[in-house]
Amino acid sequence: MDTTSILGAALVMGSLGLVFGAVLLLANKKLAITEDPVIAAIRKSLPGANCGACSYTGCDLFANAVAGGSAKPNACPVGGEKVTLELSEILGVEAELVEREVAYVACGGSTRHSNFRYEYFGMDNCKAGMQLMGGGSKACPKGCLGLGSCKGVCMFGAIEMVDGIAVIDKDKCTTCGMCVKYCPKKIIHMAPYSGRATILCHSHQSAKEVRAYCSVGCIGCKLCEKACEFGAVSTQNNLAVIDMDKCTGCNACVPKCPMKVIKPS
Repeated sequence: MDTTSILGAALVMGSLGLVFGAVLLLANKKLAITEDPVIAAIRKSLPGANCGACSYTGCDLFANAVAGGSAKPNACPVGGEKVTLELSEILGVEAELVEREVAYVACGGSTRHSNFRYEYFGMDNCKAGMQLMGGGSKACPKGCLGLGSCKGVCMFGAIEMVDGIAVIDKDKCTTCGMCVKYCPKKIIHMAPYSGRATILCHSHQSAKEVRAYCSVGCIGCKLCEKACEFGAVSTQNNLAVIDMDKCTGCNACVPKCPMKVIKPS
């Protein structure tokens, strides 16, 4: 092939490349999807945790749901009041503020207060610990195993292991709910941030059994129930339960508990 033929072929290929490039550029502009400015503004206001606490698998889906009206502006617990106000302003609706909640561990049975069946050697994982005899080394079947699984899933550094149990810093807790979902013992619950008394026990065993397990377990004596003039405390299946909607934070129940199970507001 002579030089002229090679140059001709190169020019043809180059021209075709320019034509195809121009076609693709025009097609891209024609088919491009313009982002909804409302969705973009909502997404920008979200914290970006992608934790799923809003019931959506990520902030992008939540932003679309809020813009479409299928999710409320106050449904992002991580963003709290700030995000609720911002999203409501973007949508031009009145903000519906909800009381912030935080997680707490319904167990006060630290290493000092609990009895153990055996000494555990294994992975620092509560689910792994539960696979062993008796559902874990702790004598109480509902006791915190203290292996730190909840701490591992907390993206905000709100959980620390102290003396064999998980302790949650309510000022760092963002209400994402990851620890609640992940706890195999189901002893992590939510309570209002503003302060209510909480029961640091989740055992429904008899008083005799509880005393054999732990020195700070609820024995269902009903003294706290009798002390509450607002009807916020009841004893259900051997365990004291506090109705957060009725609790005023007066703490009258706290000194009446002989086992020191109730954490004051």
